[in-house]
Amino acid sequence: MVYSKAMARLVEAFNKLPGIGPKTAQRLAYFILKLPREEVEVISQALIEARDKITLCSCCGNFTEEQPCHVCRDNRRDPGVICVVQEPRDLLAMEKTGEYQGNYHVLQGAISPIDGVGPDNIRIKELLERVQQGNVKEIILATNPNVEGEATAMYISRLMKPLGVRITRIAHGLPVGGDLEYADEVTLTRALEGRREI
Repeated sequence: MVYSKAMARLVEAFNKLPGIGPKTAQRLAYFILKLPREEVEVISQALIEARDKITLCSCCGNFTEEQPCHVCRDNRRDPGVICVVQEPRDLLAMEKTGEYQGNYHVLQGAISPIDGVGPDNIRIKELLERVQQGNVKEIILATNPNVEGEATAMYISRLMKPLGVRITRIAHGLPVGGDLEYADEVTLTRALEGRREI
């Protein structure tokens, strides 16, 4: 299909977003073109404002407009427990449970030699500094259950063990409502390892 230059740039811009393929990018572009100019300006201003105002929290690495972020400022949280997650969206997922009452550390990625991401490219050094300051009793490793997440968890675990901090890993297993017959061997193994008494 032949687009005008402006339309091609718009489709290409949407196509850069994660999870957006060429057809969805095209649909989004046509949707934007049908909106009144004022609504398009609101969207573009929101994008620019978010990009200009949101930075990383100086303490945990979460996205924030204030330093430190609202989670780090919350004095009701247990400062002795730090949950380590890969991305800010993982922090949000943990918060949605309403169960976790400690602090966080957002790595902003995971170790992935194939992608050229080593320990120095993510926020492991900052985590080490936080633990060395004292008062941390437990580190909960909540990285993703994939090769990169596991490698990152193992690296952090080895790094923290000599500091005398308790290192735990979130359990992995079957999702609620999932059928055993559709689970892969690794997931079933993790489910067995993470079992608990009822």
